[in-house]
Amino acid sequence: MQNQELAYAILTPYSMRKSRTGGIIARLISRTGLDLVAARMFAPGEELVSRYSETIVSETEPKHRATQELIREYVLKNFVGAKQGQRARVLVLVFRGPDAAAKMRDTVGHISHEETSGETIRDTFGDYITDDSGKVTYFEPAVVAAFDPKAIERDLKLWTHYSESDGGILDQAVRFPGGSKIEKTLVLIKPDNFKFPNVRPGGVIEVFSRTGLYIVGFKVHRMSVAQAEDFYGPVLPVLQEKLGQAKGRDAWEDIVQFMAGARPSDTLPEKRDQPGSEKCIALVYQGENAVGKIREVLGPTDPAKAPPGSIRREFGQTIMINAAHASDSVENAKREMGIVRVDENNFKALIENFYGHQ
Repeated sequence: MQNQELAYAILTPYSMRKSRTGGIIARLISRTGLDLVAARMFAPGEELVSRYSETIVSETEPKHRATQELIREYVLKNFVGAKQGQRARVLVLVFRGPDAAAKMRDTVGHISHEETSGETIRDTFGDYITDDSGKVTYFEPAVVAAFDPKAIERDLKLWTHYSESDGGILDQAVRFPGGSKIEKTLVLIKPDNFKFPNVRPGGVIEVFSRTGLYIVGFKVHRMSVAQAEDFYGPVLPVLQEKLGQAKGRDAWEDIVQFMAGARPSDTLPEKRDQPGSEKCIALVYQGENAVGKIREVLGPTDPAKAPPGSIRREFGQTIMINAAHASDSVENAKREMGIVRVDENNFKALIENFYGHQ
């Protein structure tokens, strides 16, 4: 196996506010070809922002150093505080694979005076605007990243250090008008979107952005057989009533295998709680009538019956392989978030495990 590296990309508060999350994630996954292995939402405090900003300027080449200086000032100004009733929210994404640092550099790109073509993330989602004298009048990097393996290790260890105090479910990050019916709901982007690096995970998130809701939690998750049994437990009696005891049970085990990678009847007791082989993304959305808005954009269980423009019509294949799951009530959202442990800090565990074994 080729030497594995980690790389990261931090979606800026502006990218999060403008609902560019899906488009950027689609580019990061499909164009790097890397494996998205961890992610965490942060509302960074002043200490984290100050320490991170000190690491940004490292280039000696004048043009690239000038860009890094702009990024440092941008981070100091925009990664803390609040705008338009929202605390600064950033999403830290961690990728793994051979030559990860170089692939991330090529995909993110530099912001400079050259003509932009839309080839890189910063070409498409960032801005670097100058006046006639060459002075920068507007700057938005879209994502912040490092492109040297040693710098990546240093930065990820820093964000890991603050991942409990400054990260997690940011359900206090957005202020809503008094009297609003504010809800949190869970979305799972299912394993069929991760069979190979492609735009589908980001595409699904892009469609969910139409709801105007806020992403306040984000976790890369591998569901264990035990979790899948618990998560889909209410489905078992429904299937057995519809199909009979044996066929209903078999259909239910198909669902568990699809989500966790193994059938309950084939899984040894000591392996039921181990992370499964299949990957999904768990997102927590917050806002007014969040459950209903997400369900409407998702569409019905059967993609063939879903309306045009819905996620399941656009990305689904069958009743089981239907792109995403969304909670159908506030109560179920709370239950399901507990099962997949959306607040679990597996971001920290992955980074410490990776660099602890180098």
